[in-house]
Amino acid sequence: MQPRRAEEARIADRRSLIARCHRAWADGSTRSALQWPGVAPRNPGSDVAHKALAPQFVRCFIVTVSDTRTEETDSSGRAIADLLAAAGHEVAGRAIVRDDPDLVRRTIERQLANPLVQVILTTGGTGITSRDSTYETVSALMQKRLDGFGELFRMLSYEQIGPAAMMSRACAGLVAGRIVVSLPGSEAAVRLAMERLLIPELGHLVQQASR
Repeated sequence: MQPRRAEEARIADRRSLIARCHRAWADGSTRSALQWPGVAPRNPGSDVAHKALAPQFVRCFIVTVSDTRTEETDSSGRAIADLLAAAGHEVAGRAIVRDDPDLVRRTIERQLANPLVQVILTTGGTGITSRDSTYETVSALMQKRLDGFGELFRMLSYEQIGPAAMMSRACAGLVAGRIVVSLPGSEAAVRLAMERLLIPELGHLVQQASR
């Protein structure tokens, strides 16, 4: 097979898998039936067992990183809060901080000291401009990185906005046994990540992080 045709076939396989995932979430099918082409299936009971132990709701804190947003204009932070509440999760609080590494780090560390907060979600500061520093701040705190989150988010984002998706440095990982996720500042990007990645797996992530 010619290199161009091989690449086109890989892209078609990837798009087919994404479409199957969408249908599976819509009709309630188990994800154990969804496999990458050529990859042997996992034990179908393992994911089900883990999910059965996952908490039905988790407590989350939202940090909006912005030099300009206010409570009235923070549409991305509000979207996160609304989506969490609609899924039955609890929003323990929200904060808006300037795009300053020390302020962002101190805000996250305060919530890490709160035993009731299980997930910290930040929005903003994940781009590549000179003021974007959330990625450096959050990743420096992480003991374990969930590289798959950023990879999946950029893949889904590419389907919507094309090559510009490469400029997103959205990331996730574990800090002191807590899930910390850094999302872009765009409301559309926030909704994409929450609806397609985080909401379906939030309880499972918390359950695995606490083991």
